Amino acid sequence: MAQIALAWLLEQETVDAPIVGTTSVEHLEDAVAALDISLSEEDVDWLEEPYESVRVSGHE
Repeated sequence: MAQIALAWLLEQETVDAPIVGTTSVEHLEDAVAALDISLSEEDVDWLEEPYESVRVSGHE
């Protein structure tokens, strides 16, 4: 799940570099492996489908 989440973040135009914290070299290697995951437009749509935007007070 973490690799898919990182792959999704890397697809976002507003994200230059996600900050990844790890507790082991194995976790770091897993995070780096997200660079090899290519999400299709359909994948991204499916991942974003449950999201409901929430209005932030003071922002239009």
